[in-house]
Amino acid sequence: MSNERTELARAGASGVEHVGPLLDGELIDDTLPQPRRRTVRRRAARWGKHARRVAAQAWQSGPVVRARSVLGYRARKLPQDVVRLLWFLVRGLWRWLVKFWSWATYADLRSDARRARMAGDSEARRTAQELIRSDATARWAKVGIVFRRLVITARFTAPVAAVLWLVDSLMDREDMWVWLANVYTGIETTWSVLTVAVPILLYTLPVVVLVAAAFEGRDKTPGAGWLVRPDRDDADSWIDERMISKALAHLGIGPLDRFFKNGGVLDYPVTARTDGDGTFAQIRLPMGVTADMVAARRSKLAANLGRASLETWPTKGDEDGILDLWVADKGILRSAAGSWPLVHDGQVDLFDGVPFGLSQRGLVINAPLIGVNWLIGGRPGQGKSAALRTLLLGAALDPTAELWAFVMGESPDFTPFAPRLSRYRMGMDDSVAEAATQALADLLSEMERRGKVLGEQPGSPPKVSRKLADKRKLGLHPLVCAIDECHELFQHPKYGKKAAELAVRLIKRGRKYGIVLLLATQSPTKDSIPREITRNISCGVAFSVADQVANDGLLGSGKYAAGIRATELRINTDRGTCVAVGITDETFELVRGFYVPFEDGADDVSPVIARAMALIEDAGRAIEASAVPEIEAAPVADHLADVDTVMDGERRVRTQAVLNRLRRHNPGEYDGWVFRDLAAALAPYGIGPVKSDGNKVIRAEDVADALARRAESGRDADRDPAGTQGLIPVGSLDQSPCPDQGKHGSGTPGTHQPDNPQTGRKRGVSGDAPGSLPDSPPTGRGEVSAP
Repeated sequence: MSNERTELARAGASGVEHVGPLLDGELIDDTLPQPRRRTVRRRAARWGKHARRVAAQAWQSGPVVRARSVLGYRARKLPQDVVRLLWFLVRGLWRWLVKFWSWATYADLRSDARRARMAGDSEARRTAQELIRSDATARWAKVGIVFRRLVITARFTAPVAAVLWLVDSLMDREDMWVWLANVYTGIETTWSVLTVAVPILLYTLPVVVLVAAAFEGRDKTPGAGWLVRPDRDDADSWIDERMISKALAHLGIGPLDRFFKNGGVLDYPVTARTDGDGTFAQIRLPMGVTADMVAARRSKLAANLGRASLETWPTKGDEDGILDLWVADKGILRSAAGSWPLVHDGQVDLFDGVPFGLSQRGLVINAPLIGVNWLIGGRPGQGKSAALRTLLLGAALDPTAELWAFVMGESPDFTPFAPRLSRYRMGMDDSVAEAATQALADLLSEMERRGKVLGEQPGSPPKVSRKLADKRKLGLHPLVCAIDECHELFQHPKYGKKAAELAVRLIKRGRKYGIVLLLATQSPTKDSIPREITRNISCGVAFSVADQVANDGLLGSGKYAAGIRATELRINTDRGTCVAVGITDETFELVRGFYVPFEDGADDVSPVIARAMALIEDAGRAIEASAVPEIEAAPVADHLADVDTVMDGERRVRTQAVLNRLRRHNPGEYDGWVFRDLAAALAPYGIGPVKSDGNKVIRAEDVADALARRAESGRDADRDPAGTQGLIPVGSLDQSPCPDQGKHGSGTPGTHQPDNPQTGRKRGVSGDAPGSLPDSPPTGRGEVSAP
């Protein structure tokens, strides 16, 4: 600074203007946007942080985690995989050698000749030897044909090649014809391709041979679980084709053992796949093996698969030789089904079904009620009444449905239903059995009435639909009748035979008319349940049962042999779990039923019934039901009188002729009748078919005597006693109950119940309840208003 000041002073003293140093630069316009280096750095840092977060999320995502698990597992198993592939290679080469040796030495034909010689069958031995000679002759003939064709090809191509070589040697390509030059160009191009392709093929051929040999030597059991099965939480539940094949190979079934011993490979039309809470596979069994043979060894198959018998279900598929196998995840069937979906809220349309339980696949089953009938059974205390209660609760939540219930014993299971029931009786005396029998007779009359109503509708619909059920004036609403401990009714000494006959007729025909019969029993034997009921029931439900007889009595004949077995259900341990047929399109269902508590300290049934009563009140059915017109019920056929009519004055008529005449006389009643039905219809009168000249006949004198006895005693065994036949009470069939129905104290017959203000009759005294929907509401529970 001092030097600069000195220079300035000197310049001023000398009078010369001072010029500073020249600097290069440019002017900066402050109005232009300037770069913001800090903002760019921050943005780059933010993007980098976001990219790291995305990468971390991708690294922890499910697919990447699974891929990492598989890669890590394969890395750990790499030495084992290398040894396995080497073994496949050696075994594949050996198998090729064995096949070639068998082909070259006619091993199969020689073994046939050897077996024929040992069996002393000279004809079979001679046939096998002739086949060896003829096959050898055919082989050498094929060699001669190939050699002859090679000679002919060489004789033709050699002169052509020589001429082409000579022409190419003597002439230039420019002097040749165009087509000839093109020929030489094509030959050269082909040769160039061959010189490149042949070495490549020679190098890759050994690799192809090794891969093919390893493929030939691979394990014959299907599946590739060892390639993709890493360590996982549900390893105990893993089931694949390899495990199934190994399990089947150790069942001790002779034809199946020989099949695997000879290197056979099972065919899987449906490979093992996840199906709900388990694994399903379909296997085509080899010749000589049926699905029933495998089902008979169910416990051994379950042990081979590491499962309990209850978790392993081998059943017959579409063919006897196809096995449908469903294996539950380990321990999954021990869990409960959970709460009933409608316990707190919801409404039911019976035409869509009622939530009943969870299938073995973990899916909610909507059990059908319209168009089917139910038979529920099992040992005491295993969930039979609870299942019936669930179905009836679902029906109660349909405001158009009418419910009847009869409990053939002192059981309070259905006491909370009383406000919703049009008919309800409970007890063990004769009056309850009489009321249940009368209810079945009334249902038959109602069935005939509904058939007449359907016939008068446009198009004559064959069955009741939701649309028709909603037309209140037709009276085609769903009608559900439940009978608990029904074996007590069918074995009753006075009413059992009549009740069984009525139930069979109702089951056969009533399902088309919206009439549903629910039967529950703890004694499903041929003596307690009529065989015709078991044969014609639509939905069979079996809780734990003791033997094959009870199993097939509930589920149908042959179900035990087909592997559908409720005998595998453990008493108390599997309480609430049942085997069911007919409730879905599947062959069977293993159902964990929903449980609606009704016991000490817990009552979820009464709130549901209260909600059902509110639904009926909201629908206004108690007000409009009185407008339903009365339609005369079709008369019940008099079987004895009809047989007398079709005898046509003949002394003896063959039973087949009687059946044909009955069908022509009354097709609606007798269509489908067989000898068994005719004998059952005549049995109550002490007569039946007899044998005459080697044929079963009906004798006119027997029919006449039976008619005379009936006329004298005033007894009409084919009709109900006088005063009980006729129309179904309109109020009982077409109106829904209202809260004026008092709760049964004990439910036993003879217990005093409030009088009905409309009819003056006491509820609970008779089987029906005409006028069960009074116009005026009661003043309180158990009280009636003044007339």
